[in-house]
Amino acid sequence: MRSMSQFGNDLYTGKTSIPFVGRRRLWFIIAAVLVIGAALVPLFRPIQFSIEFTGGSQFTVSGVATTDQALATDAVRTVVPGATTKVVTVGDDTVRVQTDQMTDAESREVSNVLADSYGVSADEVSYSFIGPSWGADVTRQSLWGLAIFLALTFLILALYFRTVKMSIAAIIGLVDVLVITIGIYALFGFEISPAAVIGFLTILSYALYDTTVVFDKIRENTSEDGEVSGRTFGESVNLGVNQTLVRSINTTVVAVLPTGAILFIGALWLGAQTLTDISLSIFVGTIVAAYSTIFVAAPLYSLLRENEPGMKSRDARVLAARELAGQPA
Repeated sequence: MRSMSQFGNDLYTGKTSIPFVGRRRLWFIIAAVLVIGAALVPLFRPIQFSIEFTGGSQFTVSGVATTDQALATDAVRTVVPGATTKVVTVGDDTVRVQTDQMTDAESREVSNVLADSYGVSADEVSYSFIGPSWGADVTRQSLWGLAIFLALTFLILALYFRTVKMSIAAIIGLVDVLVITIGIYALFGFEISPAAVIGFLTILSYALYDTTVVFDKIRENTSEDGEVSGRTFGESVNLGVNQTLVRSINTTVVAVLPTGAILFIGALWLGAQTLTDISLSIFVGTIVAAYSTIFVAAPLYSLLRENEPGMKSRDARVLAARELAGQPA
């Protein structure tokens, strides 16, 4: 059985080749199913936004002897019947309760009832509220941050690679990452918070880095060797993806392992919500980003360039020369 280093060497030299470009129709169908499925998920399971986006009241009960969440729900509804509540346990002795926005009088009364329900003093219960205008401002700033990131990415890639088509393929790959990641959040009921948005921007940066490395190798294969290599454009693109495949896998594993450890520690041990939100988005997005670069962005770039008249003529000459030499097309 070949070692990973031997496998990587065979991929780099072309002795072993995985047909990422040759089977791009299959990858595109899978990608389309994933994207459409991710886009449809919120219709059946609405995306859960944190209180920072929706606005509302938040109560934190510390030093509790029991973390029974039903006590918090019942306490809130004794004051405000029918109120929507979300209760989470933080660590071993703290309960966080989020509700619809309440008046000051209702918040004080709920605070007292929570203290009585959990058997703690009133000083152990803190509360705050976030208004809808502040939540709308957070949403607007998040969308602006995403739009600016994508616009700068498109411009920088176009300047660096000197071709708009690489930018188009890269941006579509980034959108693919974002849509699927948000779809996974909606499917499993994960909450999107400002910390999660920071995580989304982080994984887009990671996806951009991974795509740039792969595209740089593709550019080297397609621009420096020309027809001398005896490869068609699609074959040169496929070789570039294979040559960077082991690096992409290693980078993804190296990123996922510590992020997974932080996620485990933050969620199950410390109960740190912000740490959990950031690490969860990075953990999910890193895996999706690795898939998108290899199976979507690179094959898509090949498709965009292969239909150019000059590229068609070049590939035809390569195939004709190969046929004259008695090599399989």
